[in-house]
Amino acid sequence: MIARTILRNQVIFRGLATHAGPLTALPAVLHLKTGQSFAGRSFGAPKSIFGETVFSTSITSYTESMTDPSYRGQILVFTTPLIGNYGVPLNKAPIDSQDVGVVLESQGVQCSAVVVADVAEKFSHHAAVESLASWCRRSNIPGITGVDTREITRLLRDQGTTLGHLAVGADVSVTPPTPEQYWDPSTENLVDQVSTKVPYQLNPTGDVKIAVLDFGAKANILRSLVRRNAAVTVLPWDFDFNSIRDQFDGLFLTNGPGDPAHCLDAAMKLRQTLQEWDKPVFGICMGHQIIGMAAGLEAYRMTFGNRGHNQPVLALASSGSITAGRVYVTSQNHQYALKLSDPFPQGWEPFFINCNDSSVEGIKSTAASGRKVWGVQFHPESAGGPLDTIEMFTDFVDECRSQKLSLPEFTPVDITSSLKAPGYTVPLRRVTAVA
Repeated sequence: MIARTILRNQVIFRGLATHAGPLTALPAVLHLKTGQSFAGRSFGAPKSIFGETVFSTSITSYTESMTDPSYRGQILVFTTPLIGNYGVPLNKAPIDSQDVGVVLESQGVQCSAVVVADVAEKFSHHAAVESLASWCRRSNIPGITGVDTREITRLLRDQGTTLGHLAVGADVSVTPPTPEQYWDPSTENLVDQVSTKVPYQLNPTGDVKIAVLDFGAKANILRSLVRRNAAVTVLPWDFDFNSIRDQFDGLFLTNGPGDPAHCLDAAMKLRQTLQEWDKPVFGICMGHQIIGMAAGLEAYRMTFGNRGHNQPVLALASSGSITAGRVYVTSQNHQYALKLSDPFPQGWEPFFINCNDSSVEGIKSTAASGRKVWGVQFHPESAGGPLDTIEMFTDFVDECRSQKLSLPEFTPVDITSSLKAPGYTVPLRRVTAVA
């Protein structure tokens, strides 16, 4: 009786599982610069591509990971065996006091390719509108399935993040690239590729005004700010914030892809901001590294970085919702980190340290400095991942609001004129990647 009812009711039947459709029969091979090759079959776009091969240990949220701008230029290996089982949602949302126009982390797929052990041929989720394979094909992103992702991950952990080439179709029979032919995305300014080109506003009626320097912002960072009733103005990564800073109550620096050395100009502008401006500043991931560089710390390239939803960090100091001595589980996606120096730059102190590899996970200004500046390497907004540190957004916005109430009202000016003002040019400086 139940089976007959399901077969008669196509809505119920579709709700159980939807077939993703036939996958392409094209062969595919993932070549690593270190000489290893992994053969499988293709899904998504039928094209070959170069990139930096990295792995993520996240169990869920493959759609959020793939749309994270920090994965720009990377071939993303998922360690979870089955990927695609809940499909892909419609990536549209309102733009209001609760949302920022997208459901996922950006408007489209950001990684160069995906590598999975087993791509799901059926998907089931109330919000799903298409399969992972269909989404990748529509987004012109190639994928490979049927490979041993455990072995690939072991290699990457032992030898570090490795340049790769995903060969699809006829390219499978071509001789693998020589080491000189591999493309290294870290040599390019990836931040400039993903950052907004013009300023824009979100939730303009919010009661506290926060400027956001966009190095490749995840949507949930912006969403976390507007949901705390902040009026958010998103600026290009190389915008001269110092020319308009007095009309804002706080400054936020977002995540972003690639080598922070390409953003040295932004760090130098921020150094001026920190020396002359005493309002709250908060940075995440790339933003954290920019704050560290402005403070005098050095950024370095890690062996394989930290990418996943289960990275434990130890708080070394108390601030707002954060309690010293407590371990927080965090979501992370980064290849670079700040070097732990002794002594630390004057006016600064370590905030968090990674419990697995002892890398710096956060810095903050000292109480004696008179500033309110925080930077964290992890993602308090997660998406996906744990929400152990989500209240850091509340701490930041509340501090901005508190300082605003203690200062006289400021008359705002049109910030778009700064982009059009004589003499304004977008810096094109490129810095050699950190070894």
